[in-house]
Amino acid sequence: MRQVRGALFLIFLLLTGSALGHAQGLGTISGVAKDASGAVLPGVTVEAASPALIEKSRMAVTNESGQYTIVSLPPGVYSVTFTLPGFSTTRREGIEMLANFTAQVNADMKVGGVTETVEVTAETPLVDVQSSAVARAVT
Repeated sequence: MRQVRGALFLIFLLLTGSALGHAQGLGTISGVAKDASGAVLPGVTVEAASPALIEKSRMAVTNESGQYTIVSLPPGVYSVTFTLPGFSTTRREGIEMLANFTAQVNADMKVGGVTETVEVTAETPLVDVQSSAVARAVT
């Protein structure tokens, strides 16, 4: 009986450790959408796309404060697209998502036609400015 309990406990530890290992290493993209005057824009559709995603893209909509958050993103290179009727589409390319990283991607949207696209290529900082946690990469 004692061996059975020990075996069950060991299986529990292995399963729990495996689940925690998969939960770690995911990143987040968050930010604020504003217009040219600096006013926040609620209702902006934000799409993060990457080959690293099984579903190829994830979407969010900005809240009444113009803020959005897209969570549980695996490491990879992302493009983030902001769309709102009456405004030009804004795209940020080359956002490198690292494990346990929060990328701050803001949008300054211009009033314009639906067919206009503003493309900004930028690099994300190598340091997570949102979190002060110490992390180690395990390979």
